[in-house]
Amino acid sequence: MQSVRRPLMTLGFVVLVLGLISGCESIAYYGQAAQGQMSLLLARESIAERLSQPSIPNAERRKLQLVLDARAFAERTLLLEAGDSYLSYVELERSFVLWNVFAAPEFSTSPVNWCYPIAGCVSYRGYFAESAAQRAAERLAEDGFDVYSGGVDAYSTLGWFADPLTSSVLRRSEQGLVGLLFHELAHRRVYVPGDTTFNESFATFVEQEGLRRWLQVNSQSAAQEEVSQQLALADSTQAQFVVLVTGYRDRLTALYAESLEPMQMRARKDAIRQELRDEYAVLREQWGYAGYDRWFAGPLNNAQLSTVASYNELVPAFAALLKEVGGDLERFYARVMALAELPEEQRQEVLESFL
Repeated sequence: MQSVRRPLMTLGFVVLVLGLISGCESIAYYGQAAQGQMSLLLARESIAERLSQPSIPNAERRKLQLVLDARAFAERTLLLEAGDSYLSYVELERSFVLWNVFAAPEFSTSPVNWCYPIAGCVSYRGYFAESAAQRAAERLAEDGFDVYSGGVDAYSTLGWFADPLTSSVLRRSEQGLVGLLFHELAHRRVYVPGDTTFNESFATFVEQEGLRRWLQVNSQSAAQEEVSQQLALADSTQAQFVVLVTGYRDRLTALYAESLEPMQMRARKDAIRQELRDEYAVLREQWGYAGYDRWFAGPLNNAQLSTVASYNELVPAFAALLKEVGGDLERFYARVMALAELPEEQRQEVLESFL
């Protein structure tokens, strides 16, 4: 119990100091963050002990064991650092572990950034209660911002705590669960405070590359070709989705640079968003895949479009970088860490040269 209390006391002290220096709104925000993190740490139980219980449903047992296997693979083969993370489990009484709120000005595709200790400035704010996220989104909307909010299955504390596995991720497919684990562990390997697009694109690439290597080792030889084809199809579909959304984001960026009256700007903005929905409907029929329907049911505003860029925009650059070092992950990480040391503008120029 002592090992749990010490990080909680540290977190509480940090939150108290931040609250005192940042004002009432920040006190409330950091207070809910501390309480949410505490609740997770106090509710942890060992996955190994849970697996020893005969009453655990077989489907849950299979996925918990899968997490342990994928965690070992991440350390041994992907050279990621798991520490004590994902050795424990928390049963949640909600659908997601937290909800992120994104915002952008009405006539800009550049997201609003919030700055925090350790993590630096990021383009979202996380809340452990959906109602709190909704209230925050409403306040931002009242101030005239485009707002988007979505549930999150998991997040990383960047090694400051032993992150538990939460029940919110067990509804994922086995491949989705393994990929998520690789994504979150990637943040522990390389993280640049204040550069959301770099961090999330890097983690997304490690997730994709890690999943490819995992399937090569863990799929039966007879099924490897079929699995590889399915993964290639999924990557192709996601790539088309990213190109579609970022293309329309760029159209909006160009629109906002024009000198138009607000009412005219809004009308043009609405027309472009409708074109995006229409083009997606065509692609959806071509794909025979409806997995993005829920995303396209959102407002498709500046805040929502910015999330796709953050998680995907630099993925091709990281893929090219890995290819340049012959697929050697140790050399790849060394190059990425060297990029992380550069000023943001210079880092962006180098990555764009790979694109």
